[in-house]
Amino acid sequence: MVNRAAIRRILFASCLVLGASCLNSVAAAADDEDTPLIPEEKTNAEKPRKKVSLKTLGGRQFWGDVHFFHGWRIQKNALTGHFRLLDPRDFRHATGTRKECDDELGRVTEELKLEPMTGKVVMLVHGIIRSSKSFNTMAVRLKKDGYTVVGFDYPSTRTDIRDSAEYLRSVIESLDKVNEINFVVHSMGGIVVRTYLDKHNDKRINRMVMMGVPNGGANMADRMRKNSLYRLIYGPAGQQLGSDPEGLIAKLPTPKFEFAIIAGGRNTLTGYNPLVPGDDDGTVSVTSARLPGATDFLLVPCMHTFMMNHEAVIDSTLRFLESGQLRKEGDPHPIPPKKEEVKRDGE
Repeated sequence: MVNRAAIRRILFASCLVLGASCLNSVAAAADDEDTPLIPEEKTNAEKPRKKVSLKTLGGRQFWGDVHFFHGWRIQKNALTGHFRLLDPRDFRHATGTRKECDDELGRVTEELKLEPMTGKVVMLVHGIIRSSKSFNTMAVRLKKDGYTVVGFDYPSTRTDIRDSAEYLRSVIESLDKVNEINFVVHSMGGIVVRTYLDKHNDKRINRMVMMGVPNGGANMADRMRKNSLYRLIYGPAGQQLGSDPEGLIAKLPTPKFEFAIIAGGRNTLTGYNPLVPGDDDGTVSVTSARLPGATDFLLVPCMHTFMMNHEAVIDSTLRFLESGQLRKEGDPHPIPPKKEEVKRDGE
């Protein structure tokens, strides 16, 4: 006998996955437009070279950054293990082994007379399915405020979160002359950074702003993790985003440096998504976004996918990076650390 209720549940779950995936795909497609991650004025790193270069055809979900230098990036393919060298406009200048790409970048450095990267860096870490270009608007503002912007790309749907954290480690190590590192992260990007912090410690890290990060796990991932369509689209990382107390997220450490939480929601009991308990941004609940130990917390009326382009979010992010406070006026709204963490730090 056909179980119609079960069929309805399967169809409903599939529709949810398709809806969320379509929204993310539309946003990702907008990310991939030719809008650069940096302002239009040319820098030495962007000057055209005599050597022929080729425009890449996308494939952002298969490539991850392993080296960054003045907008030039060496990337590794998550499936083949091959490497490529891209310029700030995403034109490919070399492909093959890591050494071949390193050698070509060395020639570029001499040809364009590029100086070592120094000063203050803000690393932009995108969420699942997205790319660093989702931060285009934010990046322009950061550049105007004097920060060096490092848009970090990683194959969010092709590798698990631990592997993505190793891509991040490699890029951070390439910034060896930089004096200060800050993070601005969205959604799963915050989990990638926290996973990096689980094994690595860089004293140059100063502050981080977390936007819509499922620090307590994503309820939607709990609901969808067994759905075959969800597993196909979101890959191994999608299986790690749940709230399992024995899962990856539950075991991650709290950052030891100053960090702020920006959550999206309606400031109501139901939020944007009736399937997510409590207030939410359509994907992540406010409760999940809150991470004990945060220096400051802010709730904005914004949906998850578009949070990094929200004017109030950008203003608050820049303010926190500069002053350690999200609001222009009034006191910070810190989230008290868990008692066991306070005890551990005091031991």
